[in-house]
Amino acid sequence: MSGGFRSRSAGRREDKPAHQRNRKQGRGAAQQPRKQSGGRQRYTVKGRPASIGDPARETAFEVVLRVARDDAFANLTLPGILRERKITGRDAAFATELAYGTLRSLGVLDAVIAKNSSRELERIAPEVLAALRLGAYQLLYTRVGDHAAVDTSVRLVESAGHEKAKGFANGVLRSIARAPADEWLRTLAPDSELGALAFTHAHPEWIARSFAEALGDKRNELEAALEADSARPVVHLVARPGEISAEELALSTGSEQGKYSPYAVYLPEGDPGQLEPVREGLAAVQDEGSQIIARAVTEVPVEQDQGRWLDLCAGPGGKAALIGAIAAIDAAAVDAVEVSPHRAELISKTVRGLPVTVHTADGRDPKLEPGYDRILVDAPCSGLGALRRRPEARWTKSEDDIAELTQLQEELLQSAVNLAKPGGVVVYSTCSPDVRETRGVVEKLLAKGGVEELDARQWAAGMEDVGEGPSVQMWPHRHGTDAMFFAVLRKS
Repeated sequence: MSGGFRSRSAGRREDKPAHQRNRKQGRGAAQQPRKQSGGRQRYTVKGRPASIGDPARETAFEVVLRVARDDAFANLTLPGILRERKITGRDAAFATELAYGTLRSLGVLDAVIAKNSSRELERIAPEVLAALRLGAYQLLYTRVGDHAAVDTSVRLVESAGHEKAKGFANGVLRSIARAPADEWLRTLAPDSELGALAFTHAHPEWIARSFAEALGDKRNELEAALEADSARPVVHLVARPGEISAEELALSTGSEQGKYSPYAVYLPEGDPGQLEPVREGLAAVQDEGSQIIARAVTEVPVEQDQGRWLDLCAGPGGKAALIGAIAAIDAAAVDAVEVSPHRAELISKTVRGLPVTVHTADGRDPKLEPGYDRILVDAPCSGLGALRRRPEARWTKSEDDIAELTQLQEELLQSAVNLAKPGGVVVYSTCSPDVRETRGVVEKLLAKGGVEELDARQWAAGMEDVGEGPSVQMWPHRHGTDAMFFAVLRKS
């Protein structure tokens, strides 16, 4: 199990962890019998699983299965199932804990399952593996009794049409239950200090290394950063300027005003979609870090601001909406560029009624007239700063993607500089702390000349401990926001 995240079973034919290999097989591979060496066949789905009379575990099982088998997103799949089946209250909370917890811990769970399985993970049917992961999570990370965790998981295997695999699942889970979680972590953790820390906190080692490099001389905070990555984030609301104040939004929703952004409100619990201000378009869900970045675009001084503002990578539209609301107050107009037609349509709905014009175009060459006063480049990135919102993402992302992303980021940032007027401001941001996507991209642009970097910390809404500057790096464990980065540049 190289790096602590691969099966220790003999005869492994592939290098990728099982949780990544299964996702690559796609929907069709999970539905058809698949010949295996030695004459074995993969189990097949035999219709929708029958109910075991446990709606919470059935829901969690389906979410874990869809993520692995169909490349579904848990944060979209789970709410849909809960609404469809009208699951609320304690059952909904338990389903959420099981599904998200299992997906966050996939690498550790797979290592433990592989150690106790007579069968290689890629030779286990997706439905059986989903039930094993769910059972192992309960045994290792919750207070659920061993009997309940094992019995319900075995029943899920049977309900999915794999009756012959019941004994196998029972044996694996009972073997896992013989040792406590800390013993499994000690036994299976890599030898290196960084690898062991990553494994203990359920992260691939490359992500832990990325965080350590971004923390620089504060690497002693790495464990806190990894812990915060697995904590359930508080929902942040944004009060739309000109429509409602943060104070009014907090009072009307029984919430607390944000610590940094003047538009932020913290919603401790409940469905934000059911709130009247959100339904009426007076407020929306938006991380406080995103609010600070959008506000910074409008706050940096620009000589003779003509009110031509640009959001060059506008999807999904949250920052464009906030910038547009401020533009409405300042008598400015915003162009929002999005390469995907579907996402461009979503942005149009989000900014309806605001002075924002949406363009479906490639931000690297959007065919717009240069001379913008203010430009935001919220570049596509690895999303390592928002892993707490996508529980499975840490196991599905690859370090190999970084090089391709940085090239795109560099091209987008250069495009923004070309579109800015002399003296115009460009704010570059990512939802990633990876140095290659943050300082690396900015430094390459600065080396070309033609721009100067301003100290972004003065537009960080009073945030402290955001790095040595001149750029800003936020962290969940320090600020309660996603690990967002932004730099402020002025065209010479």
